[in-house]
Order: sequence, then C-alpha cells, then structure tokens
Amino acid sequence: MTRILAITASPKSQGSITNALVARFLDQAGDKAGAVEIVRRDLGTNTPPHLDEATIGAFYTKPEDRTAEQRELIALSEDIVSELEAAEVIVIGAPMHNFTIPSALKTWIDHAARVGRTFHYTENGPVGLLEGKRVYVLSVRGGNYREGTPAAAFDHQMPYLKTVLGFIGLNDVTFIHAHGVAQGAGGVAQAEEEVDQAAAALSDARKAA
Repeated sequence: MTRILAITASPKSQGSITNALVARFLDQAGDKAGAVEIVRRDLGTNTPPHLDEATIGAFYTKPEDRTAEQRELIALSEDIVSELEAAEVIVIGAPMHNFTIPSALKTWIDHAARVGRTFHYTENGPVGLLEGKRVYVLSVRGGNYREGTPAAAFDHQMPYLKTVLGFIGLNDVTFIHAHGVAQGAGGVAQAEEEVDQAAAALSDARKAA
C-alpha cells in the first residue's frame, strides 16, 4: 500500500489547471502504483490560519506543559505534521502567484515546519526529520520561467520550495512545470506528459523496492 498525501493550493473551485494536474497524477498513480491510499488536503477551500503569538507560544511549550487551549491551538498543525509523517509520497499542486507560492500554501508550510517535530537542531546545524519520502511539485505558471529565459530570475517559487522542503527532510523532490499557460495550452500538454512519466517512474520504483 502506497500512502499519498495530495495537497492543492489553488483558490479556484473550478477550472484550476494545477488541481487538474494533481488529479491526473493521482489517477495515474492509482493505475500504475498498485494499491494506493490517498489523503487530500485542499488549502484553497480550507486555508490554514496565519500563525499568531498564542499559537507560536504553544509550539514552543513542552507537550506535557501545554494547556487545553494550547493543544487546541496547535491541533491543526499536529494533523498536518501527522499527515506528512504517514505519507510515502507527497504531491503538491502549487500555482505560481506573484513569482512565488500561494499564501495558503505558505501558511501550510508555517504549520508544517515545526522544531522538534519536522526538524531539529544539532551541533552541526538543523536536520530535517521527514526523510525517505518522494515529493512531486506540480506548478502552473502564466509565463515562461524556464532556465535561460529572461523571466527565469523572477522564479522565486521553485528555489523557495526546494529550500523549505529540504529543511524538513524532504530532499527527493521532482518539479513539473506548466509554463506559459497564459499564452496557450502547449505548456499544459507537456506537463501532462511529464506527470504520466512521473507516475510510471513511481510504479517502477515500487516494483524494484
């Protein structure tokens, strides 16, 4: 049984290309990767709240010292972390908003990046605790941000996600981008092909394990 955590972050309830790519990946994974258990978290329609002082204070309170109110404040974060811990494969749908990620995805990251839960500090620096998982980031961009293009320097989405995911131990990350969707569907078709290839590769990896 392969456990897949699917995270979508588009605020669009209909017609989201990113959500469609995630759905395509999940359909293909179900066909190709054998028995699959899928957990879904739609951040676009169920956006986590921004962290406030009380929630941050609860994060840094020892578990045995937390009050009932503090446990309630971090309940969502605990669920988010538990979903990450249980998943073997994580699929993130991330449309590019203003050269980076949607605010809903950023708040999810703030709830997921927890010292003592998803990373810890050592004498050699921080170490991520979510190692050994495969991550696929499916991104849709209105323009063309491919390496070598004039707009490539404006891509703050992929470098940020690569950094923050790696910080919590998620280093096996495959990015699939649909570029230039505002100019036509060619970028979507290429992304769909890459999604199919990634699902096939996932199946091969499971068979070889």
